[in-house]
Parts: sequence; C-alpha cells; structure tokens
Amino acid sequence: MQELGLAATELGSDGYLPSDPCELREVCARYDLEMIGGFVPVVLHDPAQRDASLAAAERAAALMGGAGGHLFITSMVTSFDWAPRLEIDAAAWDYAAAMLDEIEEIVAAHGMSQAIHPHLGTMIERPSDVKNVLERSQVGWTFDMGHLMIGGYDPVEFLADARDRIAHVHLKDVRLDLAAPVLRGEQSIMQGVQNGMFCPMGDGDVPVAEVVTELERSGYDGWYVLEQDAAITDGEPAPGEGPKVDVLRSIEYLRAINAEFTAGQKAS
Repeated sequence: MQELGLAATELGSDGYLPSDPCELREVCARYDLEMIGGFVPVVLHDPAQRDASLAAAERAAALMGGAGGHLFITSMVTSFDWAPRLEIDAAAWDYAAAMLDEIEEIVAAHGMSQAIHPHLGTMIERPSDVKNVLERSQVGWTFDMGHLMIGGYDPVEFLADARDRIAHVHLKDVRLDLAAPVLRGEQSIMQGVQNGMFCPMGDGDVPVAEVVTELERSGYDGWYVLEQDAAITDGEPAPGEGPKVDVLRSIEYLRAINAEFTAGQKAS
C-alpha cells in the first residue's frame, strides 16, 4: 500500500492486521497509513443475537478506536456464519433500526461514528433492503457502488436518493455477467471473486466516473477507499502479478477521473 502511494487503510479481514490497538497503531505508523476503521458484521434483526452483536461491536470499536480509527462500518449479516439472506417483516426491520442506535452509542464512546454497508449476501443487499433502513434510521452510509450495483440499486440513483446520508465511499467495480451466477445461487461469493466478478476500476459495469464526479461536485469530503477484492489460492503471487497489478490499474483510472474533474473546475 505504501509503495502504491495509498494514505490510509481499513482494518481488513481478521488476522490481516494486529488485533491489539497499540500494535495496530504502530504498524500503521510504520507504513505512514492512517487507520480509518473497518467492516464489522453483526446480527441486527434477531433479538436472540443482541448480546453477541453488541459484544462484537464493543470489541471492534475498542480495537479500531484505540488505534485512531474513526469509522465503524456496520454490516447487517443474517448470522455470524454468514447464512443466506432472509426475508424479514416490518417488526424485524424496526428492531434492526433500534439495534443500530445501540451500536451508535457504543462506537461514539470510542470516538467513532457508524456507517452501514450494503453488501451482497447480507440482509442489506437489494434496493428494498436499503430503503427499509433509510426510512427507519438516520445512520450514515458506506456508499459501496459495487455491492449496490450487484444488488440492483443503480449507484447514481442511490446518490440521488441518499446523498446527505453518505459518510464513506468504497470504490468497487463489478462485471454483472460474472456476478449473475452468484445472484442465481449457482456460485458462492468466493467463487464469483475467483472468477473476476470484482474487476479493476473502469473494466466493469459501475459508472465509476459519473459517480465520483457527482460526489465531488456535491462537496463530499470523506475518504474514498479502493476495494480490490481478490482470492489468492496458490500462495504469494509472483512479481508483476496479483492484486497489486489490478490496484495500480484502478489508481491510474481514478487519477484520470480526478484530472478531468480538476480541469473542468478550472475551466469553469
């Protein structure tokens, strides 16, 4: 990340970065990376999982907040073992919204804020799921354009619907043709990733340039986090191969968008 010029990071998958706040802070400082926060799966709709979910939120907030992180990215999973998405009734959505308020109190106590994350394979996957939360809670949102696109919510439409709720941005492109078998239940999410479902910026179906340009025009001043999902199954990639190559392509694409936007601003 440092070599590619990236200035910050999220926590990432369990075990990727240290689980002790002091050690985590030291690693980030060593590589000149700001700790933004991270993705935390919790079960919000099921009262039987309340205590476990609040405990998980407390642990994650203590780690990230203790390392200087400021953003708690909530993912509403069906279960802690990522069971398939369920259809739930209005009462369960109401309960989930109340749980978001409880988590907000936990993260605030650690100097953080909360932003909920739509995600393939979770309880917030489809436009109706997103709107159920938008209508019931004032929680901020992680605008993950790739996951919204897969779930059937045009990112441009989401931006129009919820611009004032966007607290964080995940940059992600997706090939819908490769996502289709996952949506049909013929492949797992991991298989979709292995097949290239999430591709470098500009290679997929997400209108990345349009979305980023509109975010900039509207005054968004938060982080843009580049998420280049990859499934490494055969050990460390050889030099010149692996996720680093795709990340570099995405960075170059985003720099071109930024240059075009900046030139347009100067011209106007």
